[in-house]
Amino acid sequence: MENEVAQNAVNIYAYLGAGICAVPMAAVAIGLARLWTTLIETVGRNPQVRKDVTMFGFIGMGSIEAVALYMLIIAILLLTM
Repeated sequence: MENEVAQNAVNIYAYLGAGICAVPMAAVAIGLARLWTTLIETVGRNPQVRKDVTMFGFIGMGSIEAVALYMLIIAILLLTM
């Protein structure tokens, strides 16, 4: 009986942790929106820098998306325990 209660507590905390991992994903969505908005504004003001800005945009996008992928992996690991 005691072991069952302990296992239920572990499951509750695992689901709670997975839910907390979803919070940074909202920040990732906001960050990507701001990145692409800034890129569009920059190219709109100065079209000659399109190639340079696009390269930095993809680098920034990759680093922002890495946060979401790390949180997804942590959530999956928590739920598979």
